[in-house]
Amino acid sequence: MKAPLRASLPDSSAPNLVLERFAPEETFKTKVYAALKNAIINMDIYGSREPTWIDERQLSERLGVSRTPVREAVAMLEQEGFVKSLPRRGIVVLKKTKNEVVEMIQAWAALESMAARLVVVRASDAEIGKLRTLFKNFNEAHKPAEHVSEYSSANIVFHQTLIGLSGSQLLIDMTNNLLLHVRGIRQMTIGRDDRASRSIVDHLKIIEALERRDIELAERLSRDHTLGLAAYVDEHADIFD
Repeated sequence: MKAPLRASLPDSSAPNLVLERFAPEETFKTKVYAALKNAIINMDIYGSREPTWIDERQLSERLGVSRTPVREAVAMLEQEGFVKSLPRRGIVVLKKTKNEVVEMIQAWAALESMAARLVVVRASDAEIGKLRTLFKNFNEAHKPAEHVSEYSSANIVFHQTLIGLSGSQLLIDMTNNLLLHVRGIRQMTIGRDDRASRSIVDHLKIIEALERRDIELAERLSRDHTLGLAAYVDEHADIFD
């Protein structure tokens, strides 16, 4: 006679998986956080000496949510160093000191040089070709130095696209947290001392190295290009006056 079948007992050595349901308020908080962070990253906070303020009530109305998820999202952004809540005054987007910005640009240089290495390994020829199209409208008749605002936008897109082509979500996330400050400083400095003319030369050399699948050269050119910005910021404290 066969023994009766018994339900197998769970292995006591296996870790218990504890899951909690998502609360609606947490879902709103996450969405508000993502929307607000993206908006802050795209601000030009270094374009003016005046502080940049965020109004909690206006955010709630524009996003169509209660003020609770807005407060929670702001708290998360405050922990990340993007904003600061000041009693009876509001929420201000934080600017960094010169030394802090220099360190951020140096960190960006390290991350982007790794991104360049990964682009060589992972990206297709067509994807790398997209980088070159960003500068197709610039030539002797349409010089970057004479169209600084237009070139500044292409410059930022170039660096974001290069990071994206790495295929590394972690690199993308890490540079997003630096982008607010690095982007603003790039925009401020690109029109000074003919930096736009030199910048496009650097970019085209980086693209050429990527197209040739020269890992070491692409990595070095990308790193040195961004470290050049760090050195320039370090030498020109008046940017922050």
